[in-house]
Amino acid sequence: MTRADGDGAPPADPFADRLLDERELAPTWLAQFERWLGESRQAGICEPEAMVLATADGSARPSARTVLLKACDERGFQFFTNLGSRKARELAQNPRAALVFPWHAIHRQVTVTGAVLAVDDARSDDYFQSRAYGSQIGAYASRQSSVIDSRATLEAARAEAELRFPRERAVPRPPWWGGFLLAPDTVEFWQGRRDRLHDRLRYTRSDHDRWLLDRLAP
Repeated sequence: MTRADGDGAPPADPFADRLLDERELAPTWLAQFERWLGESRQAGICEPEAMVLATADGSARPSARTVLLKACDERGFQFFTNLGSRKARELAQNPRAALVFPWHAIHRQVTVTGAVLAVDDARSDDYFQSRAYGSQIGAYASRQSSVIDSRATLEAARAEAELRFPRERAVPRPPWWGGFLLAPDTVEFWQGRRDRLHDRLRYTRSDHDRWLLDRLAP
């Protein structure tokens, strides 16, 4: 931990006013994202995989919530949810979305836009089996985004699911639970700088499936 200066000033912020330069950027958005995700972990960011997912329904009414990134490769960003949830219903009506990784403590964020596709059943099965038993049971107990009359109703549903699926048996994936892949059209890296003159570098997919790099005014 950096000590305060002798005059009592707060310690210097090692992440403030860092440079984001085109010459030092990774050749692909994926490599740059993996670099920044790794650095956010090293910096001790709480749940750096947490991302804000913004969706809109068929009438363009938006909503947003925080979900967890579960995989990322050259195809895009994967997350999983109840297929009856508000986000899943909106994605069925309007299969486009945006993501924000808000790494405020290190003066960085990544924003992503693109089309959203359903993850195949085999991948959803594999990921569901990797979840903790309590999370698996929770997927049965909670019909996400539906109105319930009390916490007791939720606890009763969990107890019923635990009786149905004891710990010593594999818990099958519910048919109403699965994954999505956001295939990016744009991936923007934002680095905070002093005087609000931030650095913003954006990868954009071209019509020929190539990626172009632009610097945006802050």
